[in-house]
Amino acid sequence: MLKVGVQLPEVERRVTWPEMWAMARLVEDGGLDSIWIGEHLLYEKQGSFVGPWEAWTTMAALASVTERVEIGPLVAATAFHNPAMLARQATALDEISGGRFILGLGAGWNRVEFDAFGFPFDRRTSRFAEAFTIIRTLLADGKIDFHGDFYDLPNCVVDPLGPTNGGPPLMIGSTGPRTLALTLPYVSMWNAWYSAYDNDPANAPILLASIDAACESAGRAHGEVAKTLAMLLHFETQPVTRDVEHRITQRGAMIEALGALDAAGVATVQLILDPITLDTIEQVADLVREWRSS
Repeated sequence: MLKVGVQLPEVERRVTWPEMWAMARLVEDGGLDSIWIGEHLLYEKQGSFVGPWEAWTTMAALASVTERVEIGPLVAATAFHNPAMLARQATALDEISGGRFILGLGAGWNRVEFDAFGFPFDRRTSRFAEAFTIIRTLLADGKIDFHGDFYDLPNCVVDPLGPTNGGPPLMIGSTGPRTLALTLPYVSMWNAWYSAYDNDPANAPILLASIDAACESAGRAHGEVAKTLAMLLHFETQPVTRDVEHRITQRGAMIEALGALDAAGVATVQLILDPITLDTIEQVADLVREWRSS
């Protein structure tokens, strides 16, 4: 059955650790399956700049106060890290979480944060290709001797490795043909943001069919790469802060949307809640229980 997770707040509003902790506990105690953290550094909103809490510190803290739910970045930008250090961070999260960590990866897209923090924005896919090779090899084998155009790691060793044999599962967040060709032979999961299918579950099968075709081209068996999608839910009693053409607002429509994604073969949905509060998480946990019992 479809797993259901929730992305915790980024820059929708300022959320301090006590509320973040309470949200994580509510996700876990409410029977939901996963917690996701966006890895971003800075956004420009209406002429001002605003940023979220640092993602890896936050995920480690969340892993330490939960016992059951999966935890991962949606998704980590390889451009923000030395890839060998990112692999070390992932092994530590794998250990702290007791094997519940999922490593979502992408190349990054928001130039504002690249420029502000001094990360190169050019040749992002080529840089990502090298970083991905380094990360997946270190997590699987614990060592690599790599010499590329962007990274040079002579006899790099990651030790200790975490409890998951072969390293934590890798998830690629991309719909780009070149990135998919690079990653689908190796990843366990694939993800797309809700804009990739206009937040309309009726459109999801078209997108998923294209990923199935890309998986087949990469030599992966049907169903070998678990497909995940983000989906935005608006709670109609609250002011809208995220604008999309297809808005899912009614409780019945939310339950139908979960059923549609499940029927389409989606393995995990990452819910983006507008607004994201303790109340809306509780509402989601309740409607998921209703859907699963129907």
